[in-house]
Amino acid sequence: MEDDQSEANKQSKETQDLAAHKKHTEMLQRLSNMHHSRLQQTAARRSAADSSYPSFETVQSFLSRFSDSKISVEADLQRCRALAASDPDAKPQIKAELDKVSASISDLERLVAETSYFLPPYEKFSFKSKASSNRDHPSPLVKEFDDLVGVNTAPQSKIVVTASPGFRNKQGEILVKTFSPEERDGEFSLNDLDSCDVYLKGRFRALFIHRLNNCHIFAGPVLGSILIEKVNGCSFMLASHQIRIHEAEESDFYLRVRSKPIVEDCKGVRFAPYRMFYEGIEKDLRDSDLEEETGNWAHVHDFRWLRAVQSPNWCVIPDEELVALRDVSDVKGKSFDQD
Repeated sequence: MEDDQSEANKQSKETQDLAAHKKHTEMLQRLSNMHHSRLQQTAARRSAADSSYPSFETVQSFLSRFSDSKISVEADLQRCRALAASDPDAKPQIKAELDKVSASISDLERLVAETSYFLPPYEKFSFKSKASSNRDHPSPLVKEFDDLVGVNTAPQSKIVVTASPGFRNKQGEILVKTFSPEERDGEFSLNDLDSCDVYLKGRFRALFIHRLNNCHIFAGPVLGSILIEKVNGCSFMLASHQIRIHEAEESDFYLRVRSKPIVEDCKGVRFAPYRMFYEGIEKDLRDSDLEEETGNWAHVHDFRWLRAVQSPNWCVIPDEELVALRDVSDVKGKSFDQD
């Protein structure tokens, strides 16, 4: 009898131990699940913070670098003005200083281009400044940038048609301009051309291209920037320190460029390396600091495409569709002097 009671107590104790062990195991499992859940939530929060923090850090770093560079450029320009006012014979020295300023501005423009991928897609980075309800109450960061670069909120074209020399309002003509050494600091414009072939030989300071249709443009090295707007069905051979293209459609660009080309509101544009030659172009490229092929023609910044994948708005020209090297040494046509 006592043995039966002892056996029953033993079985009862084992049952209780099993139940306690089961409860303990379940508790450990719940604790483990809670721990993993907390780890996942923490990782998610950290990931979200990481994705936003570098962007903020990049903007702050960019603004600081931009501000420092802008102050330096303005100081250099002020020094040139003071030198010109105090010494009328200091033109060679002023010219050298202005060349340095031009290089600094090119570096500043390249900084904007190369940082654009990481910066917020505010309207200020557009070629046009469009009215936007967001600009009625800009964030402090946006306002700081606007104050730095002097954003104008009025709708306007990026290209200002100036009184600079150029070819304008032509149709079906061959147009030729050869720049003399004395003209290398000048600007040139191509406006409202239709079905024209344009040959610009020699080097010069800046080129503005506006409203071209079905044209072929061949240009020697440009010391500063090339601005292109509203072109359709055209081909370009250009060499410059910076090239910005706005509202281009179904056009090919054969480029040599120091910084990455910038496009905006473009469709069906294609890119390839510079393939132009004329007698003396090697010296012109060397004197313009464009002798080196950087390969930047294939690294295009599309300001309207902020994703990490390739923009559908531009591509590289296939090898089988590349044009041959174009020798324009002996091209004849209506010269600018005859215009």
